[in-house]
Amino acid sequence: MSRPKKPRLLEEKADTHVGGDDNAVIERSSATVDDLSAEMKAIIFGYFGPTEIMCLRCVCKKWREAAKKTIVPQAPFSVSTIDTYNAMRVMTRAIPNLQRLSILYLENFGNIFDDGEDPNIREAYKTASYTSHDIQIISRFSKLRSLDLFQASMNGRYPFLFTSFPLLQKLGIGLCDYLKFDLAMSMLAGFPLLKELEITHSPFITGKINSLRVLKDTLEKVHIESCLVRGNFMVLADFPHMRELHLIDVAVTGDVRDIGENDFPHLEQLSLPKGVVGGTDHKFLRISDVPEVMQAIYRLKDRVLSYYEWDSLWLSLSDQSPDWYDDCISSELQLHPPFSVELVQAGARHAPWMEMVWTSYTGTISHSCVGTASCEINWLDPEPDRESSDYENYEQKLHQLEQEVNFYRGYLQPPTEEEYYRICRGFIDRS
Repeated sequence: MSRPKKPRLLEEKADTHVGGDDNAVIERSSATVDDLSAEMKAIIFGYFGPTEIMCLRCVCKKWREAAKKTIVPQAPFSVSTIDTYNAMRVMTRAIPNLQRLSILYLENFGNIFDDGEDPNIREAYKTASYTSHDIQIISRFSKLRSLDLFQASMNGRYPFLFTSFPLLQKLGIGLCDYLKFDLAMSMLAGFPLLKELEITHSPFITGKINSLRVLKDTLEKVHIESCLVRGNFMVLADFPHMRELHLIDVAVTGDVRDIGENDFPHLEQLSLPKGVVGGTDHKFLRISDVPEVMQAIYRLKDRVLSYYEWDSLWLSLSDQSPDWYDDCISSELQLHPPFSVELVQAGARHAPWMEMVWTSYTGTISHSCVGTASCEINWLDPEPDRESSDYENYEQKLHQLEQEVNFYRGYLQPPTEEEYYRICRGFIDRS
């Protein structure tokens, strides 16, 4: 099998002999840029950004041909004005191997991109008098690796987005109010190399999360937020390369207790919505579920570097729970039940503990502060060694936490309704 030829840097020049045989001098003509092959020029151009390459191609016809062959891996080209849109239109022919492109809103008022299929009627009527511009020309960049659509003035469905970029590795869509598409396996199959998918604050993007399974062997990062995507997050548990999974404000369900030791083997960051038991802002239906869920979350801390800010999960008891009861609020007392739970940390020691989150202090109607109303701490870690460097920090935090245990001293979880009202009556009598 013959080896591929390397691009020639210089054209071969015939040797010229000067003088006699005894002192022959061999001369070679000096190399110039024009002596470089088109392939070599294209490699050199690849070290520049798209704007610089557009300038270089104006030198001569040979440089223009080299620009067409150039793979453009540097900074992305961003379209946000009519000038940059017009520049992109030229680039689709001049440097078709652009690899990174960002389509933003068109700053010039009265300009939009052409409506797609099934546009939002109200928005289409509102912008009927605007000047529209062809967005489908970006399909000429068939070697794109990264495409970002952020606040892009696009209305409707654009099927070409899923059939034109087989080499795409990153797709980002954010704040596209009227862009429509459904996460379907048949559409996502058009991105066989996709590693990063980010879809945020785009209310007309719908679908089921299990559609992502067509990308199981490539996906490394998924961020889906504030759009109409649904399903159980555990369908992604066997993705071998998943490092980041952020599912925020979406109708995704599941239970953190279902995450086994072999699930999400390379996960480093995790965010889950309130529909997931143990997700951010989840509302528990029973107090008895809390210890097991908090243990599951705690086990994740050794595997996941960031679980959507461990101290900001905002877990609480649902007001639809049979364990729920009303606050004891009167002219003598403002004391809320300890119906929120969070992970706190003293040194290297983590603990879930029931605490009042929506009002940090209790007191009489005169607003005299008498302390934070929290239950006793349920420790999950053993106490650090007294000789360890962390012990002093642990002791300081422990002292602070124990001061916050006041009304509910002796309770590891919220008291029953009868116990709660007895605590309230006792405080009123003492006052």
